[in-house]
Order: sequence, then structure tokens, then C-alpha cells
Amino acid sequence: MDVKIIKTRGDYENALKRVEELLDRNPRKGTTLAHKLDLLMLLIADYEKKSFSFGPPNPIDAIKFRMDQQGLTHRDLIPYIGSRSKVSEVLSGKRPLTLSMIRALNAAFGIPLESLVAPRPVNGEFDWNRFPLKEMIRRGWIEVKKATSELTIRNYLKPVETSWGISALYRMTNNVRSARTMDKYSLMAWNARILTQANAIANKTRYKAGTITKKFMHTLVQLSTHENSPYLAYEFLKKNGILLIVEPHLPKTYLDGVAIMSSNGPIIGLTLRYDRLDSFWFCLMHELAHISLHLEGKEDMIFDDLDSDVSDDPIETEADQLAREILVPKDVWIKSPASRLKSPAAAKSLAKKLNIHVAIVAGKMRHHFKSYRILNNLIGTNEVRECFKNVSWR
Repeated sequence: MDVKIIKTRGDYENALKRVEELLDRNPRKGTTLAHKLDLLMLLIADYEKKSFSFGPPNPIDAIKFRMDQQGLTHRDLIPYIGSRSKVSEVLSGKRPLTLSMIRALNAAFGIPLESLVAPRPVNGEFDWNRFPLKEMIRRGWIEVKKATSELTIRNYLKPVETSWGISALYRMTNNVRSARTMDKYSLMAWNARILTQANAIANKTRYKAGTITKKFMHTLVQLSTHENSPYLAYEFLKKNGILLIVEPHLPKTYLDGVAIMSSNGPIIGLTLRYDRLDSFWFCLMHELAHISLHLEGKEDMIFDDLDSDVSDDPIETEADQLAREILVPKDVWIKSPASRLKSPAAAKSLAKKLNIHVAIVAGKMRHHFKSYRILNNLIGTNEVRECFKNVSWR
């Protein structure tokens, strides 16, 4: 099978047939046939570039084309996009692809990255006046008070632009668990704050992939019995190369936390929207579950409004299930009186058995019974924010 330069449409069609034949033979890497396949694909790409005038790549068309080729349904895309509703929103153009979706679709179905990423100039992506500039100034995130919105925000984002890219950061804010519409500009500003804070921390410990195991999470939650346990959790995570950053959420974000896998390792951002020990420990375990289950080996992030139902989102369901299992194992819970009685004594007994703070069990019971007026004196109200004295809660 000779390989020659493609000059005509006939040469082009013959080359396509040869590629199909070679792909059917599945040549081993390094063999003569594999080299011919690579060369043919380069020649085809070069001819297409010179001979065909394509408009900007349309990710939705690329996905639908591959679905048609492989006989895929909407359900087949759920593991790679996140839920049935997200698949529908993506294919209808209502929800843009996140970086994690792009990587997953490329790896699973071979859709070219250049087809999934439709680059747009940064200036065209943003309405700089929509960032919550006044609130950012009030919080001390921005010192310059007399400048254009664009210049001020660009300077604010500059510390994270080199590692993530402004456009990438904007797209990543689509990966959100929430039944409510979050203000994307507030979300991006808050997220940039988390990343900037993380970059400012000198952490000598390099994160080792696979650190966040069930055993690791169990060890961490045992710290809950100690005084000042949220800060002890911060120190424990830092010693293992994981940064915990606490920053109150911005208006219109309804945010509890974010799990981030950066090039320097995992970052967990928490808002402590609910200043309670039970909420702190569940949020922390949930974000750690995301890193362990969904973010290892990827540079991406997942935002969470934990008040939202996740029955149609397998990724969020998995993170919820792992967090609950770590905090109160199912087999122990079923056998415990706490699963049947709404009593403080039952909560304290189970907490003692598991060697965890009673607030965690009380929170589990309130969720289980769907009764949020019980055990109010056991859930550790107003005991978390005071552990992070460097954070302004005004």
C-alpha cells in the first residue's frame, strides 16, 4: 500500500478508504502499517485544511455526529456529562461544555478536542460590569477603587490567569450542583479568590495521587471529637498536600463548597454558609469524595450547593453516598437505635461507638427523619467559623 501526496478529490476519497481498512486491521504501534496510518491521516488533514472551508467548530454538532455514527442515545452520555438534565441542556445549547466533559467525551468517543472546544476571544466572553465589584472592594479583595471595571477585574484575576486561563476558569464555573441559578460572575470572582488564597500558602508537602482513601477520610473524621476540630482538619489536610480555604460565599451563589484539582494538588473551598459542625463535616467529606472519585488526574473543579436534590446526577449521588458512609457507616446505622428514635441519648450512644462528634450523628438523624427542628442543641451551632479567625464574617 503506497502512500502519496493527496492532490485531487479522488486521491482524498481513496485515502479515506485506506484509513478505514487500516483501522479495521488495528495495527500495533511502531509497525509499518501504523506508520502508514499516521502518515495518511496527516495527508488527509493537510488536504482538508487546504481544500475545505469550515466555519468555527460547533461542539454540539460534533457530539451529535458521533452519536449518529455509533448509535448512541442521551443515556449513553450521562456518565460523561453528569446527568440526564445536563445532557439535554448541553445538546440543546443551553449549557456549555466544561473541561471535564470535554476530556471525558474525547477519551470515551474519540471526538477531536478541537471540535469540542469552540474558542472565543476573552473580551467577547465577559461583561466586565457584571462582576460584583462593590462587594469585592467591601471585602478587601480589591484595593483599587478608581478604575474601569475591566482593568480592575483583569488585575484581580491575573494571579490565577497563568495557571488556569481566564476563559477556562469561566467555563469551569458551569460544573455546578444547584437547583437555583447561580450568578456566574460572582461564582467566578469567589473561585478566583479561593485559588489566589491557595497560591499564597506555602505548602511544603507535595500531594500524592491516591492519598484520599476511605481510610484517610476515616482518620480525618476522628478529629471531630477534639476541641477546635475544624482547624485541626485544616492542618491535617495541609500536611497531606491538600489545601482547605474558607471564604464566605458571594450573594446569588448559594454555595457550600468547591472541590478543585489544580496542577499543584487538591484545593477544597468552603463557605461555611451554615455555621454548624454537622454541616462542616459533611461538606468537607463531600468535597474530598469528589476529589477521590471524580478529579484524580484532572485539572477541574466541581461546585456544590448541598441543599439541592441530586437524584438525577450520578456524580453528586456518588459523592453524597461516600461522604455519608465515611461519617456513619450504613451497617452500623441500621443496627443503631438512632435510626429509629429521635432521642439525644441515641445520638450520643452512636457517636461514642463511632468515636466521632455527636453533631455528625445528630445531623444524620435530622436528615434521615426529615425533621430539622430536633436535636438543635447537638449539631454544634456557631462552633465552626470561630475556628477560622483570619476570615472576615461581616
